[in-house]
Amino acid sequence: MNALAATNRNFRLASRLLGLDSKLEKSLLIPFREIKVECTIPKDDGTLATYVGFRIQHDNARGPMKGGIRYHPEVEPDEVNALAQLMTWKTAVAAIPYGGAKGGIGCNPRDLSKSELERLTRVFTQKIHDLIGIHTDVPAPDMGTNAQTMAWILDEYSKFHGHSPAVVTGKPIDLGGSLGREAATGRGVVYATEALLAEYEKSIKGMTFVIQGFGNVGSWASRLIHEKGGKVIAVSDITGALKNPNGIDIPELLKHKEATGSLKSFNGGDSMDPNELLVHECDVLIPCALGGVLNRENAADVKAKFIIEAANHPTDPEADEILSKKGVIILPDIYANAGGVTVSYFEWVQNIQGFMWDEEKVNQELKKYMTKAFHNIKNMCQSHDCNLRMGAFTLGVNRVARATILRGWEA
Repeated sequence: MNALAATNRNFRLASRLLGLDSKLEKSLLIPFREIKVECTIPKDDGTLATYVGFRIQHDNARGPMKGGIRYHPEVEPDEVNALAQLMTWKTAVAAIPYGGAKGGIGCNPRDLSKSELERLTRVFTQKIHDLIGIHTDVPAPDMGTNAQTMAWILDEYSKFHGHSPAVVTGKPIDLGGSLGREAATGRGVVYATEALLAEYEKSIKGMTFVIQGFGNVGSWASRLIHEKGGKVIAVSDITGALKNPNGIDIPELLKHKEATGSLKSFNGGDSMDPNELLVHECDVLIPCALGGVLNRENAADVKAKFIIEAANHPTDPEADEILSKKGVIILPDIYANAGGVTVSYFEWVQNIQGFMWDEEKVNQELKKYMTKAFHNIKNMCQSHDCNLRMGAFTLGVNRVARATILRGWEA
């Protein structure tokens, strides 16, 4: 099942539990605006190339729309739509005053030089500058984009609208980016894990963890879990997978990856089949890579007691049912990986006020938001007698529905 179908299914189940009016339900699903633009740029060799860019603005009932821009060959409207909708529920779950959006350009950033990427980003910004804005829609980095991409968007946007640091988040610190933003998603995952484990009178210390994906989110989550006394016994990324039953020395692995760009030939662990990683014996499994990695083929073999969804949509609905029957506790993506958008919100607040926070304040506020959101989800689970995924969806959908009704959506 693709991401859009799965998101719509979760939304519909939540709206049944909440008893939403069918007209309101339909209205909440339909995106506010869908933008498609063609971006033609001169390549370094003088030839012209055209790329298609999208921005889906899903909902603005609770505030400006917010969401990443990804550069990936498979960027297509259905996927962008699902991710924009997920952002609407995610920001509502985290109780930050945003709606959802998502965008992207269908390209392979690895095939483009830095100057080609800059030209592409600037042309894309020129095409959408009057449809994004500080109080309208605030982009952020995503797959294939980074702080540098945001710097180009900020510069191009500011040519039309004057200096506007709050128009994007995830910027370089020198241009008004927030301290703590780089680690935010991984740190949020760890705070979410702590909140969940506390419910079972457990803590990170002494538990075993398997982490799939060792990019930004996975490496920060691993580092922080290691610091808190958790044992990371297996990790993987596109270069390979490693295991060590006594726990991997994460600081050493980070140094090795920094030096070689790969997990291979690290002498602090044995290599393993990446497909076996997800079914490896552990207390907590954290998928931090792509969607759909837990599916009906492997769900029955998962041995973890807890799954923390740091990636977007890592668990297919069929896998969800198999795992629930087995009694595996799943902390859903729309809550577990909300640390990134929460600190993006803090960055936006700092830019609007023109007053920057120190890193300690950023992390304290993040912990407060993540912990509070977890307790709100638990309350919804009790009210509607449902699992954590439906608890999170009912919480998010209910907040957006209430805001929509209060604004007078039928007028």
